[in-house]
Amino acid sequence: MIRDPDGAVAAAPESVPDEGSVERAFRERPSIGIRARLVLVFLSFVFFAAAVIIGSWILLARLEDRLRFLEAVDRYTMEIQQTRRFEKNFFLHNANLQDLRDHLAEARRLLVAAEPDANKVLTAVELHRMRTHLDGYESVIARLANGESGRSDPAGRAAIEAELRDHGSQMVAVALELAEKERASVNTALSLFKRLPVAFLAFLLAFSVIVANVLARQMVGPLGRLMETTQRIARGDFTPLTPSRWYRDEFSNLALALNTMMRELAHRQDVLVQSHKLSAIGTLTSGVAHELNNPMNNITLTAEMLKEDYATLSDEQRLEMVNDLVVQVGRAQKIVRNLLDFARESEITTERLDLAGVLRDATSLAANQIRLSGAKIVVDVAENLPAIHGDRQTLSQVFVNLLLNALDAVGKGGQVTIAAGAAREPASVQVVVSDDGCGIPAHVLPKIFDPFFSTKSRGKGTGLGLSVSLGIVRQHGGDIRVESTPGRGSTFTVVLPAAMVPSLNDAGNPPATPSPPSPPCPRA
Repeated sequence: MIRDPDGAVAAAPESVPDEGSVERAFRERPSIGIRARLVLVFLSFVFFAAAVIIGSWILLARLEDRLRFLEAVDRYTMEIQQTRRFEKNFFLHNANLQDLRDHLAEARRLLVAAEPDANKVLTAVELHRMRTHLDGYESVIARLANGESGRSDPAGRAAIEAELRDHGSQMVAVALELAEKERASVNTALSLFKRLPVAFLAFLLAFSVIVANVLARQMVGPLGRLMETTQRIARGDFTPLTPSRWYRDEFSNLALALNTMMRELAHRQDVLVQSHKLSAIGTLTSGVAHELNNPMNNITLTAEMLKEDYATLSDEQRLEMVNDLVVQVGRAQKIVRNLLDFARESEITTERLDLAGVLRDATSLAANQIRLSGAKIVVDVAENLPAIHGDRQTLSQVFVNLLLNALDAVGKGGQVTIAAGAAREPASVQVVVSDDGCGIPAHVLPKIFDPFFSTKSRGKGTGLGLSVSLGIVRQHGGDIRVESTPGRGSTFTVVLPAAMVPSLNDAGNPPATPSPPSPPCPRA
């Protein structure tokens, strides 16, 4: 977590939300788990299937009523037609009146038996027409059976015959019309039943596609977000996840677990940084002690001379010796102050930095080790180098570590070059620390950034230097690349985003090519 100069918690360039508020935001959302959503989808499908089944059952029941009524209408029509044939025989031959009455009675019985189905299928007007014509026909037949309008009365007989034929023709016409109408209804229902499975299959397919798409978005989306988070963690960005949906599910619990993990990783990263800093302080202290000997010796000698010759010295000489003491004390204070500034544990503060100034601080801190090692240091900083955003103390720690490693590698008489300039990556700067030392074997190169991996002798390195340095650089949105040839030296390139574009750099290390083992060069 990076803290701005004004004290606001932020991760460059976006602000980092408070961890407690993030967790409360997750907890306060209603819980709708994946299992609940799957159960809801299953119940929706069951409900739809039940609705289709119930609708099909109702349609089948209606179709059954229509088929039963159609059968009754067909039989009724047949009885009416038989009645009309015997009616014709009666008027032609004056016979078969009883057969006519029997068929008419059967037609009546069929109509009465079909009335429950007829009430569901026919309208009241249609049913009334059937009854009216049947009643009229029966009334005329009854009059004929009672002897009205016999052969002695041709005019009456013709009137009865006309009336009977009118009712008979109407009964046949109504029966045939109803039969045709019901056949059309049955055919329509059968056509609907043929289309119903296809429609159900199409709806089921569309429903399945929609549900699969929704569930995929609700699962693949959070999974992709979590994958991006793991990549951020690998880059050293421990910004907590914030809720992006109005509800909470298993992915929310996983996000909370990831936030807890990132919080612990950030804490352990801080611990590693401090551990490495203490190790670097131990290395620097030996040089500081050697450097302090010079001013302390000067102070001691000047103080002794002032004590012994005080009486014989002039005021001007005394003042000159006191001024010399003050200068030497100031020199000692500066040496100690630089070490204390490096060792002080403080909040990480991001600010606009001059990279050349950061490199001067690092070389100043390691000045004593440079003199003790007997190596030659060449610093080459390009003109008009863009500024960077970062924490001065931690970046100085990175360059001090790379410089100390290079000094260990070259030994006395070697050369270490520090070059700063524009990087190949857009809107980025780079610092190249190269040496002409023993180099790093290819089989060791992939491991040098692993925590606690060191090629130095026992007791001389913690194995945290490069690992912590890589973590610091990645927290600043940059990366460290390394190239090395055994026997010819190593080159470490620190890439950092320029201040005008505070974006992340995802450059990776070049793959290592296995080669026969060679004696490793000491690296932290």
